[in-house]
Amino acid sequence: MEGKIGVPGGDVWFKRVGGGDGLPLLVVHGGPGLPHTYLRSLERLTDEREVIYWDQLGCGKSDRPSNRELWTMQRSVAEMEAVVKALGLHRFHVFGNSWGGMLAQQYTLDVTSGAVSLTISNSIASIPQFSEVVARLKTELDPATQSAIERHEAAGTTYTAEYQNAIRTWNETYLCRARPWPPELLAAFADMGTEIFETMFGPSDFRIVGTIRDWDVLDRLAEITLPTLILAGRFDECVPEHMWDMHRRIPGSSFELFEKSSHMPFVEEPNKFDRVMRGFLRRHDSSPA
Repeated sequence: MEGKIGVPGGDVWFKRVGGGDGLPLLVVHGGPGLPHTYLRSLERLTDEREVIYWDQLGCGKSDRPSNRELWTMQRSVAEMEAVVKALGLHRFHVFGNSWGGMLAQQYTLDVTSGAVSLTISNSIASIPQFSEVVARLKTELDPATQSAIERHEAAGTTYTAEYQNAIRTWNETYLCRARPWPPELLAAFADMGTEIFETMFGPSDFRIVGTIRDWDVLDRLAEITLPTLILAGRFDECVPEHMWDMHRRIPGSSFELFEKSSHMPFVEEPNKFDRVMRGFLRRHDSSPA
């Protein structure tokens, strides 16, 4: 089943897949602006429960308004709240990857809902800390790649082949180490909403100057009372040390490290990912909202 939902700023596309006795899983994709496509791996869980996707406003099959004032964390939380209400979700699990994990944290902190669990996959709780980490990781690239990134970002020539090749090296090191990249990941990048990313983050992960540049909820994580699972990748740009700190701050949370993964364990270590997710979701299908 698929359709459209009205949210602040326009209409968004959603899709409901599968079924079973388990509570539905609402999937919050990353980016911001990278449509749900790259998360199709989670459809492996549909033999036990419904998996629900939506393309956030500004990307994929959803409306792409040109009003840059829409691209804020506050409006994104309101969008997620509108999606949950429109879909009639009364008891459900939340899974957020990357930016989606950030949005899921903010939603959990600010909105009273029927969510019974939260999975934060390969994400962060502080943009200022993430900026510091990315700067450090960049220095660990080979000198030619590092130089290409710095020169072209300073000159505004990020459209060049040299810069794109350097970013490909970064992505294949810290984003997804599976070779070749799966078609659904390539399709998501081809359909990315660049305006929302550039407005909220900035021109790249190396220059976060957008509307969420100061976003930081580390000191609020103790407020999260939902059963929470933290998924981290050994080689992730969202470094496991930061995610371990998040785990320590969320009471009763669980932490799982994927030793062979970077940012997408559902692609890079699918068997372990499915085992961990199935176990966590089953354990909390009977949890109160």
